[in-house]
Parts: sequence; structure tokens; C-alpha cells
Amino acid sequence: MPSLDQALRAALAARENLLAVLHAQGTDCYRLFHGSQEGAPGLTVDRYGPQLLVQSFHQPLEADDLHSIVGSVEACLGQPLLLVYNDRSKSNSRIDRDPTLFQAEDAALEDMVSREWGLNYRVRGRHAGQDPLLFLDLRNARGWVKANSAGKAVLNLFAYTCGVGLCAAAGGASEVINLDFAQGNLAVGQENGALNPELPTMQFIQSDYFPAIRQLADLPISSRRGQKLPSYPRLQPRQFELVFLDPPAWAKSAFGTVDLLRDYQSLLKPALLATAEGGTLVCCNNLAKVEMSDWRAQVLRCAEKLGRQVQDCQVIVPAPDFPSQDAKPPLKTLILHL
Repeated sequence: MPSLDQALRAALAARENLLAVLHAQGTDCYRLFHGSQEGAPGLTVDRYGPQLLVQSFHQPLEADDLHSIVGSVEACLGQPLLLVYNDRSKSNSRIDRDPTLFQAEDAALEDMVSREWGLNYRVRGRHAGQDPLLFLDLRNARGWVKANSAGKAVLNLFAYTCGVGLCAAAGGASEVINLDFAQGNLAVGQENGALNPELPTMQFIQSDYFPAIRQLADLPISSRRGQKLPSYPRLQPRQFELVFLDPPAWAKSAFGTVDLLRDYQSLLKPALLATAEGGTLVCCNNLAKVEMSDWRAQVLRCAEKLGRQVQDCQVIVPAPDFPSQDAKPPLKTLILHL
């Protein structure tokens, strides 16, 4: 497909200066092609260290297009990469469906290591979950945490594989607690910690968000319509100098519903209460249909209602490898200085 080849070459050329900067800062994982904004909706091309991850979300790639992508990327970077291709346009999307189109080499599916901000991260081309083990559009936010964690107790909420916690530890945090519901996510976070043995040990708590954050915020935990609640870890109320809140778009449990469109406040309120006076809350919203101006106003209004005065509110935008033609990227990140 000539149009895809042209779009990819243009995207790689636009990243030339950025890649030089990233390599100099110790980063070898980044987005090479952001199809929704660069001419091929439903296609992404990412580098994770020695691995090239190509994913299609609308329809499968033709074999010729896939081979053309690999050739263009390797020519740009001047080195070979191990290809993993995931067609996510169908169910069971991380399985090689058509061996005549592409079948990953065994070496490409082995555990690998990539680097970001000078830190090591686990790379696993196929695993139990759907998404890669490191979300690349959050790189600038992780870098901010690394630069602003010295001496602070850090709480990393919806920690996933604990990249934010790792950056906090590397930045000199006095304590890092990673909280996530999925033990598998935290297990990868523990691997990431082990891949950086020079860093202090992080803590990991497996828990549903709502009972954990409400205990930390010294708020009651109520059941839904009188239902008996599942067991959960008991935590003591406390506050942190830096809290990072990066929830998924939607999730439901016996304790509550995560809904970034309709009810961000239920997530934000206890996180604000768990942030110490003079501390910082970094909060994210990755729902594309939510406008930054509306969400920012909602966040500030929630803080005001709680009596938590926001001294300053800053925006972290994704790096240029996630371009946005309308300057409205799906991932929105605010830094609230309380």
C-alpha cells in the first residue's frame, strides 16, 4: 500500500530529532507511527528495546505492508528488531491467527528488557493481558515524577506494572507504594524493580481501588444495596506528599465503578484527601471524548468542594511521538499543587 509506506516514512522523518533526544536520555521505547493521527487509523508501530510491536485495531495488515514497515523502521534506526504483530481487530487478538501472514520467531516472544529515562523495564510480546506492559504515552509524566520525587512518600494508584513507582524510586522518594487490583500487574512491577537493583525496594498492595483509597483517606467503606463485600487488605489512614492517579476508562467491582466520563469525582475525592497539605496530586484521564477544559474545571471544582485549595495547576502533554492534529490528545494529565 503506497499510502501507508509514504505515511510511515513521513512519521519516521518527523521523529528524527526526537529519537536522538530519547536515545541520549536512556530511552529505547517509543511510538514510531501513531496511525490515527498520521494517515493510517487503527495502526500503531512501537519500539520496545529490541522488539518492534506492530498492532492493527481495525483490520489485519497485508503481509507486504507488514514487511515494508519492518524494513522502513530498521533502515531508520540502523539496526534489526524482533517483530511481534498483534491483529487486535478480532477477539482473542493477541494470538497468531494466520501463519501464512506472519508468525513471530521464538526469540521475539522471549522476555526482554527495554529502557526509559535510564531505567530497565520488562518487555513481553505476548502475555495474559491485552496491552503492552508499558504505556508509552505516559512517558513525560513518568519523567516528571522521576524529577520531582526526592524525599517524598509516593502513592501510585492504578499502578499497572509500576512504571510511575519505579521512576519515583529512581528520583529519590523516601517511600513508594504501588496499588493495583491485579496481582499479575504487580508481579511485572516487581520484575521491573528487580531489573533495577540499585534502586530502593518498593511496596506493593493488591487491592480494589475503592476500599484501599477510602481507608487511606479515612472515609467509610459502604456496601452496595446491602450486599456483603469481598475481603480486602486493611490499611491505616495516612497522607502522601505525592499521589499519582491514572485510572482505566471504565471498570466495575463490588466496591464501586470507575467511570471517567460520568463520575471522575468518586475517584478524585479520596485521592485528594490522601494527599498531604503542601503535597502534589498528579491525575490522568485517557478518555478521548472528554475535553481537557471541561475535565480541568471538574477537577478544580471537586478540590474546592473538599476545601483543598489548589495553589497551582499544570498540564503534562504527551511527547511528540504521540502527535495530535487538533492539540487534543486522548491522554490528559494535570499536576495539582495543594
